Amino acid sequence: MNLDRTDYHILRKLREDARLSMRELARQVNLSPSSVSERVRRLEDEGVIKGYQVHIDRAKLGCTVRCMIEVTLRNGEHERFANYIRQLPWTEFAYRVAGKACFMVMLCTPSMAEVEACITELTPYAVTVTHVVFSEVQLSDLILKTEQLSLG
Repeated sequence: MNLDRTDYHILRKLREDARLSMRELARQVNLSPSSVSERVRRLEDEGVIKGYQVHIDRAKLGCTVRCMIEVTLRNGEHERFANYIRQLPWTEFAYRVAGKACFMVMLCTPSMAEVEACITELTPYAVTVTHVVFSEVQLSDLILKTEQLSLG
């Protein structure tokens, strides 16, 4: 799918606030509401926009301990681990990766006790390395910076 500067502008505005009305979005990108609606619908149909979601501040829910855990499975029990991590309420994300570790998992818990319980549960069939998160580096969506695009 070929995107033009206007499509990228729309994506950037929706990334900033997915709750914008089509009328307000149209005003901000200097198009008619019907043109913006058509472009957004096309971006959705093509799968560029996969959905709209709420971002929950886990710290405000009492989950202030964040850690990244490298998980290396001993016996290749990938599905067992995937099932375990899916049901764990503290999991922010889990990726199966190549390299020394098999998975990278981000946990966000109320205390270190939940991290310890998770590691204890995994110990019979996995080796873990835990990295405590002190802070997050805020990144921008560089792909959505239209001034950096080379549109031919």
